Amino acid sequence: MIPQQDGSPDVHSEGFLHSLMARQLKLSIACAATFLLVLLGLPLLNYFCPELMATRVAGFTLTWLLLGVLFFPFVWIISYIFIKRSIALEEAEVSEVNRGDAEARRHNT
Repeated sequence: MIPQQDGSPDVHSEGFLHSLMARQLKLSIACAATFLLVLLGLPLLNYFCPELMATRVAGFTLTWLLLGVLFFPFVWIISYIFIKRSIALEEAEVSEVNRGDAEARRHNT
C-alpha cells in the first residue's frame, strides 16, 4: 500500500485496491474449486464406484444421500465460509488503514 504525503495509507491507490482484489479473487477461486470438486465428483463416484454409491445409508442410497440431502447444506457451508473470510479480509484492510491513520497523526504531532 502506498502512503499519502501525510503518511497515511492511500485507500484509493491502485496498489491498495489490487491487493484487496487479489485476496478476494483467491478466496473466490478456492470456494468455486471446492464447489466444482464436489459437483463433478458425485458423477465420477457414481461412474467409478457404483457399488459404493449404491450402499444404503439411513434409507437412502449413498448417491441420493450426498446429492439430495447433503449437497444443499454443503453449499450453505461454502457460502458461510466465503462470507466470513471475505468480511475478515475487509476488516483487516480497514484495520490497516486505521493503523496507518493513527501513525500519521502521531508523526504530525
